[in-house]
Amino acid sequence: MRVNFQDSITALRGPILRLHDRWGLVIKARPKNARGDGSGTSISNDTQNPRGLSRLDIPSLKERNCTQSALWNGRMTTSLAAEPAEQASQSAPAAIARFVGRGKTFWRLLSSGAVLLLFTLGIYRFWLTTDIRCYLWSNTELAGESFEYSGTAYELLLGFLIAITALMPLYAAFFVLTLAPGNFWSSLGLLILVFLGQYAVYRARRYRLTRTIYRGVRFHQTGSALLYSVYAVLWWALIILSAGLAYPFAQSQLEHFKMRHTFFGNLPGRFEGSGWQLLVRGLPLWACTVVPFAIGAVAIILSIDWNALNSTNGADVRATGNDKGGLAGIDLIVAATGLWFLCSIALLYPVFQTILLRWWLSGLRFGDVAVRSRLRIARVFGVYARFFGYAIMFTAMAGILVVVAAFGLSKIAGGPSSMRGEIITTVLSLGAYAAIALGYWAIYQATVKLGVWRCVIESLEISNSAVLEQVAAAGEAASPVGEGLADALNVGGI
Repeated sequence: MRVNFQDSITALRGPILRLHDRWGLVIKARPKNARGDGSGTSISNDTQNPRGLSRLDIPSLKERNCTQSALWNGRMTTSLAAEPAEQASQSAPAAIARFVGRGKTFWRLLSSGAVLLLFTLGIYRFWLTTDIRCYLWSNTELAGESFEYSGTAYELLLGFLIAITALMPLYAAFFVLTLAPGNFWSSLGLLILVFLGQYAVYRARRYRLTRTIYRGVRFHQTGSALLYSVYAVLWWALIILSAGLAYPFAQSQLEHFKMRHTFFGNLPGRFEGSGWQLLVRGLPLWACTVVPFAIGAVAIILSIDWNALNSTNGADVRATGNDKGGLAGIDLIVAATGLWFLCSIALLYPVFQTILLRWWLSGLRFGDVAVRSRLRIARVFGVYARFFGYAIMFTAMAGILVVVAAFGLSKIAGGPSSMRGEIITTVLSLGAYAAIALGYWAIYQATVKLGVWRCVIESLEISNSAVLEQVAAAGEAASPVGEGLADALNVGGI
């Protein structure tokens, strides 16, 4: 059924107001359709209905689609409630964000993708990355509307090929320069690669934002990637010199830079997180990891008898023994320091990730739209516990299969000393290694990546979300070269 809003608003005004008083319904005008006839009036329940009424739509012309919710005169749908938009945004409850994807669907996506990755020698990763993003974006809902990812695998492939073509001469120059005496050129090459990595991170973020659409309006990013990479390299140098204490301030300043150049349509973004807040929350973690490691490193240095070590004149310390070589008692200190550091990282990383994500999400702003996160440490720990459980089961099954395959191979190949046996063993070993690595990767993606994504989305509270209904479209699709460069330098992500 099709209802023309312009012709029927007068006749419907009385009944709609009575419905509003009784049920809390607000009439909204949808954007013009493809023919531009302005049809698509809907009635929606904007408040929580204590009687459990479902959302009413008049008419049911189409399924809601982010792409087909086209702009009407450059604007999103606007509320026709009698109250002004400012009062509605102040009195409206926080918008609900949720993730509606099924874990089984994602498992099937990753399983088939891992098999295709194995047989295509990794080329299928561009299509798999696109499928993963489409799954995550389309199953993430905010105020009843889902996001859309408009990127394609061909864009990722083209960007990667262009990036590889540009990097090959640079890699060749680095190889030639490293043959020169001294470590200057090697250090310079490493610095340039770090700089390019940060440049690629910023450009890849621009590409993903411009391929992210919500209610028909795309995100976009401006700003200089060169300037961002300079800031990032300087901040990381300061982080190293300060033993990690500068990390909160580096994250705060870099996020300020990125969000200052981030837009949702014509709505500017900003970041209000403070480096001091992150420092206070993360200081106990730093004290439990970095401080004991630093104490252990100092103890190792002080326990070395440098005079005895120099007296060996370059002789093999293992041959003379640690006691005579000046390294008496160092084995225990090294083992204790390394064990403490590894255990603290394994146990405290979920805590660190939760603190960092909650701090970052709670600092995001788009105009008057504010984000708040209630992400809990226990939920993130549960995600990682699930990963370790699946990983242990997969390790046991993979071990059994490897033993059975090795026993069968010894009967078929005719002994490892023969040429035929060596070739078959090498090929099958490489295949088994790749298959096991892809298995761990699939488990990590399906448990940690998806689990953290779900926890983050379900922890969000969006206030003043009515502002999003009045956003005008702006920005253009960015080049995929930045995403390809990030892939080539192995600094990319979802």
